[in-house]
Amino acid sequence: MRRLSLATLAMTTALSGVAVADVVKIGLLAPLTGPAAADGEEFVRGVEWAIAEANEKGGVAGHTFELVVADVRDQSAANVSSAAERLIGTDGVEVILTGYASLTMFEVELMAEAGMPYIAAGPSPSFAAITTQAIDDYWCCWSYTASFKGYETDVRPAVESLAERGLIPLNNKSVAIISSDNAYSKTISEGMKQSFTEGGWSIVVDELVPFGEVGDWRAILAKVREAQPDLVINTDYLPGNSALFLNQFLEAPTNSLVFLQYAPSVPEFVQLTGENSTGVLYNLINAPLDSEGWPRGQELMRAYEARYGMESGVYGVGLYEMANLYFEALAVVGDPTDREAIGNAIGQISRPTVAGNLEFDPETHVAVQSNDHIPVSFWQIQSGGTRVLIEPAQYANGEFLLPPWMSR
Repeated sequence: MRRLSLATLAMTTALSGVAVADVVKIGLLAPLTGPAAADGEEFVRGVEWAIAEANEKGGVAGHTFELVVADVRDQSAANVSSAAERLIGTDGVEVILTGYASLTMFEVELMAEAGMPYIAAGPSPSFAAITTQAIDDYWCCWSYTASFKGYETDVRPAVESLAERGLIPLNNKSVAIISSDNAYSKTISEGMKQSFTEGGWSIVVDELVPFGEVGDWRAILAKVREAQPDLVINTDYLPGNSALFLNQFLEAPTNSLVFLQYAPSVPEFVQLTGENSTGVLYNLINAPLDSEGWPRGQELMRAYEARYGMESGVYGVGLYEMANLYFEALAVVGDPTDREAIGNAIGQISRPTVAGNLEFDPETHVAVQSNDHIPVSFWQIQSGGTRVLIEPAQYANGEFLLPPWMSR
């Protein structure tokens, strides 16, 4: 796996054939060091890919492009602020992209104050909480990530559907829910708890761990083994934490379906778990829809793997799409320094992406979530680390299999 050098933290990546007078700099906020570095590397690859393609075609509206990367490190407010302000203050940076920077999305306010076009794929509830306070002031800012509500509501009916079809046992409608104390994981787990309670489930384990690296899950897993729930959920999104949780769960597994939030989508997760990952469920909003039911997803996933020699998670192909949203807006406006026109043009884009049909809600500036727009997709890791898309049916490329540690 290609690793990014530390020099990347503040580098400007000039690509061949770029005429200095016509260069537009694309800023990128990325966690290049720390526990989320695998995602940050994907951010960089996705934007590099889009820039290389654009420059090879002669640029857009007479402009070619280069990349400026700033490391948000541990995603703390201080590090995100420092990185954002550095990009905002860099001459020639006319747009900033990110998969995620802060989990509260506070940097959206910095972009609005600076009049900087900003496309992000971080937590959409936090994004919308800011933009809806004064939507006209946030012409700059758009969330490629669709509404997260499905993360909170859709797991219960998906699991119940598996039980109704006789694919899993559902003995007493009990669930263990473990979360990390950060805005992303906690918001999702709290919404899940409400959904499961409303559906008549018992929450038999309810645990919150401090955000950051977790060294041992065994104390919490002892409670899970005592409770013997039908379903075990962990919403900690860090691949290292999630992989350790699964590996330690499988030291003495219960007859429980295991659902892990986001982390299994990152290639690092399977590297850390190997065959232990077989059977795990997760879901994604804005996932690459890698199936015959969505040709653009298949096309970009194959192209990424051919280019980089590895599979893409959410963010490699996602950042490629986001960079191209900027290029499309620039093609309409022509002048990269007319930032307000660029921002408004981004908001008017409606087209297929790797994750579904993209359209922005003008009331929130968040991508619309539905099966006809950006769906909530459910995935299972199967033998050999293969990720199988099992729901929604219109996009599925395989079927659910009973995890090897479970019995009916």
